[in-house]
Amino acid sequence: MPFVVKRLEAKRGQNVQIFLYEALNCSMSYAQKLLDKKRVYDDKGNILQKKQLLKCDYIEFAEFVGEHRGVNPLFITEDFALFDKPSGVLVHPATRATPYCLLDEVKYHFGNEANITHRIDAETSGLLLVSRNKYSEQILKIMWDEKEFTKKYLALVEGEVKDELIIDKPIGKADSFIRVKMKVREDGKHSTTKVKPLTYNKEKNQTLLEVTPITGRQHQIRVHLDYIGHRIVGDPIYGVPEDVSDRYLGRKLSEEERIELTGSHRLWLHANYLEFNFHNRLYKINSKNKEIYEQL
Repeated sequence: MPFVVKRLEAKRGQNVQIFLYEALNCSMSYAQKLLDKKRVYDDKGNILQKKQLLKCDYIEFAEFVGEHRGVNPLFITEDFALFDKPSGVLVHPATRATPYCLLDEVKYHFGNEANITHRIDAETSGLLLVSRNKYSEQILKIMWDEKEFTKKYLALVEGEVKDELIIDKPIGKADSFIRVKMKVREDGKHSTTKVKPLTYNKEKNQTLLEVTPITGRQHQIRVHLDYIGHRIVGDPIYGVPEDVSDRYLGRKLSEEERIELTGSHRLWLHANYLEFNFHNRLYKINSKNKEIYEQL
């Protein structure tokens, strides 16, 4: 379990945030985060708030404790690191009962001040950038907001794509009971994706693409590729009947059924390349994911 409940003997009359800061030997921002996330309780189980004075004999708090399952950083600097996330691993815990996610590895390797600076879907594998301190976290998140990163993906799609193309179609919520599903729609948000074919497998009728999202909409690459008739191999949401998507999301679709209905046990979309400038130094980083290069 990533969240572990710990107990501390309290100091009556002390500000709870200052108490946590001193007792845990952590930063004030981390102590505040525990309180903001409602993870601190008094000895009667009441949630403690910021600036509240302690009136109890002990407090309990739920702390995320990272578990190591063999995923190591691909690249490390003083301020940030990159992981090569496997397919199927959540980035953040969905609930406190989530048994494992990439945040486990981040906290295990770099401690409580480290954090993930952006998201990729659980089924998408590849490069994920994490900050190692609050200072770099702020800078990197601003850089993401201002689109100062170049990201390139590998996508294995159905059918033959012969030419490079730019898909410039707005994306919005789909008219579907599948709540996470998006689609191309005229009243959606502006979305642009560059597509470059790399290789074509005639026997399987599949094309390996290099895909560069210019904008960053939810499921953008998956939606755009499905829109042009080249759905990503293994996609359980796009290009399949909605009852299949519903069963997949409800964890009622067996691996055998998924392979038969979608073409693979996983979504073949991989964040393969990341380029950015940090403190006047240019970084160009490629993934080293063996599964991708063995299968594609």
